[in-house]
Amino acid sequence: MKLLQKAGMTLFIVASTLLISVLFLNRYKLTDAALSKAITDSTERKMVAMDLAPMMGKTYDFNVSFNGDIDKHLQSSNKKITSKFEITDQDIGNVLSQFSGQEIRYSTEKISDIFDDSEEGQFKAQKLKDYTSWMHEKEYADKAGLQEHLENTKSSINANIVNDKGYSDYKIKALKLALTRQSGFGPVSENSLLWLLLTIGLGVVGALMYIFPKLELLPGIKNDHVYHSPNSGRGWVGYIIGFLLIGFYVILYWYPEYMTTWMELVDPISMALNGNEASQWFFYGFLYTLAIGVMGIRMIIKYRHSKYQMIRTYSVIFFQIAFAFLIPEILIRLNRPSMDLKNIWPLNYTFFFDYNIENLTHSGSLGLGMLVWGIVLALIGVPVITYFYGKRWYCSWVCGCGGLAETLGDPYRQLSDKSLKAWKIERWMIHSVLVFVVVMTFGVLYTYFTGSSEIAGINTYNLRTVYGFVIGAAFAGVVGVGFYPFMGSRVWCRFGCPLAAYLGLVQRFKSRFRITTNGGQCISCGNCSTYCEMGIDVRWYAQRGQNIVRSSCVGCGICSSVCPRGVLKLENKDPKDRFGEAILIGNDSVKMNA
Repeated sequence: MKLLQKAGMTLFIVASTLLISVLFLNRYKLTDAALSKAITDSTERKMVAMDLAPMMGKTYDFNVSFNGDIDKHLQSSNKKITSKFEITDQDIGNVLSQFSGQEIRYSTEKISDIFDDSEEGQFKAQKLKDYTSWMHEKEYADKAGLQEHLENTKSSINANIVNDKGYSDYKIKALKLALTRQSGFGPVSENSLLWLLLTIGLGVVGALMYIFPKLELLPGIKNDHVYHSPNSGRGWVGYIIGFLLIGFYVILYWYPEYMTTWMELVDPISMALNGNEASQWFFYGFLYTLAIGVMGIRMIIKYRHSKYQMIRTYSVIFFQIAFAFLIPEILIRLNRPSMDLKNIWPLNYTFFFDYNIENLTHSGSLGLGMLVWGIVLALIGVPVITYFYGKRWYCSWVCGCGGLAETLGDPYRQLSDKSLKAWKIERWMIHSVLVFVVVMTFGVLYTYFTGSSEIAGINTYNLRTVYGFVIGAAFAGVVGVGFYPFMGSRVWCRFGCPLAAYLGLVQRFKSRFRITTNGGQCISCGNCSTYCEMGIDVRWYAQRGQNIVRSSCVGCGICSSVCPRGVLKLENKDPKDRFGEAILIGNDSVKMNA
């Protein structure tokens, strides 16, 4: 058994090393064909081709240097554009010269006479008209007041010239990704299926070779030095895995142009499912689903003594494969609106974004059905189902984030902080995120229905950008998964998930779900607290015979599965009896504490 496991681990490490090496195997050459595939708009393609002319036909050994040159040339073009179209002090002086005396009445009509008919002249004239339209017919006591407003207008126009005429940071990133994706050539591009089998394929085989021999062990928790393992006990292996996960998420969210060869690996699968080349999100979804599937097998083997755990694991695997991965991709192939039907607002914080609402409302009955489904599920389904079953129906049976935490993150579940301080921080953070997403969503809907992008001086577009960067990417991805080996498997679920906070509020105050405890049978072994991934000191409740109704509890049932005395039981009963009376066990007696 140990020999097979060592062989499997060796194979997995080799496959992982090959997967990282794949990033450096291709070479890159910018050609007309690559430009045509990367940029569909002919006008934009001509502009980019002109700006990147020095790169055409040149071969690059690494995508780092290839992307570096793209960035250099596009930024150089931005400088030229800014120099050509920026509003100068002289332009402002010319505008001021059209007005004289005291009690000046500003008029946008006088701007046209100042600039010539050249491209830059007409651009400046139009921008000044647009940006000062609110000043039209406004009276000023003297030129100083008018000059102040014009100077502010100049700064605003110049700050947006790159967005209007050149390449914004977002556009440069999109171009780098598209051009790198289409300009690569080499062994990975020519044999993507072979390299997929040599990397991810062999990795899966190695992982299963390591996992299946565990069938020879007795089922259940062994407490076999989990805190002494270099992987599960915050040792050097765990730190390496943690930093690799963090690096992966940083590249995925902010530097996807450096992982285009990974996308090519899964092109055959993407083409089969949705008819398109793989994006970074398809690659991520494929890897995510594979991780839940493979580590789900480990979970089933480890907890095969518990029917509840086995069914729960089958459930999260099914929902991830079918609802999160396959169905959305097939809908894309059918040219239908694509959506993970189990991803609920506020976890799916983009659901009410204008582009998503427009897409769904203009996609016929299916799109409208998805819109109604999402609203009903968030406003009616969540509180009703949570009333009957607690938040476990979603967090432990359906959610992809929870599914990854329960499977891939299971070796690290004991690392969750059970201290009172952590609990206090958790409550403040997760409910702050919930408030943040509610305010952001309100702003998004306000903009959608009114057309105004500001509420009380706050730009709603900036609000959604900040939320997407801080919560949607950095917290949910980089910290939420990358910190498994440091802080346990449910970092995101405990401290950041707004849907978990929403479900938790319902569970805490109006639900039939609770975990009952039999304090008379508790031997204080601590297994329940050790393996609670949500940082709940379950033993504290068990020793006192108190029901566990914490809003953070996801009802995974691991505490019950690892209890050697059957002290803990997951129940759905009359809400009136949830809190009950505590059983106090002393040296001399056992009594009820009303």
